[in-house]
Amino acid sequence: MAAKEDRRASIKLTTVDDLFTTEETRNAPQKEQIKEIPLADISDFLDHPFKVKADDAMLEMAESVKQYGVLVPVLVRPKTDGGFEMVAGHRRKKASEMAGMESIPCIVRELDDDQATIIMVDSNLQREHVSPSEKAFAYRMKLNAMKRQAGRPSKENAAQVGQDINGKYSVEILAEQVGESRNQIQRYIRLTELIPPILEMVDNKDIAFSPAVEISYLAEKEQQALLETMHAEDCTPSLAQAQRMKKLSQDGKLNGDVIFGILTEEKPNQKEKLTIRKERLSRFFPQDYSAQQMEEIIVQLVENWYRRKQREREHER
Repeated sequence: MAAKEDRRASIKLTTVDDLFTTEETRNAPQKEQIKEIPLADISDFLDHPFKVKADDAMLEMAESVKQYGVLVPVLVRPKTDGGFEMVAGHRRKKASEMAGMESIPCIVRELDDDQATIIMVDSNLQREHVSPSEKAFAYRMKLNAMKRQAGRPSKENAAQVGQDINGKYSVEILAEQVGESRNQIQRYIRLTELIPPILEMVDNKDIAFSPAVEISYLAEKEQQALLETMHAEDCTPSLAQAQRMKKLSQDGKLNGDVIFGILTEEKPNQKEKLTIRKERLSRFFPQDYSAQQMEEIIVQLVENWYRRKQREREHER
């Protein structure tokens, strides 16, 4: 008799609520919810490598947010000391601020540092324009996160740091994911060793990518001396010159005088060229004129001067 009562007690009867609700509704509390969170409560991702600029595209996004709101929720994670950290959606947050919004729709997700880093990098690499410096720091952050996720091997297996269960290195997996070669990933990461002014020159295409990689092996003081010489002489190193400076740096023979000598030497097949600093000309042109527009006007003026001189010579005959 007692055993029969125990069996009855163990049977769980379906409640009325269970009968008239769907499985999706019953699982809803376990799913991620979209919440409106004040912008003031959301901080940027720590060491976020991607620039959020108030450019024309951002102005357009802000105008769209003003008219229609944020259509795709951002992804945030809770902070231990309160508030939230942005994981994916920095541009939407900036556009919302510019549009005068006070809050933004968010998906709140519990993520550890490595998970958040990988999502942050992946979401931003989808942008149409990603600068070399952004790629450099993003690749480095994601690769370090992937290595930590792969686990720390024992000392006997130290050479296998960053391998997954299939024996692939983290850098190989990253290369496959972003469509770059393993070597190119490592070359991008080298750029993080450049001092900020030289890295900015790479972003602005004032220095080519390959010479910049070689320059990254120079010590900070050597890079600073190189920067000063480039500005003073209005020139940048070729790949061959950058490789020579790298070798001299490794041999402890590189200094400011050597850098000056390398940069000012005549390059093979180099033709003499005339360079006029933009600062000397900009006062004669409207502020919105590009270098190309300025060049076209200067050439036209020189051509007019040349024709006038030709006519004067003909009259003298």
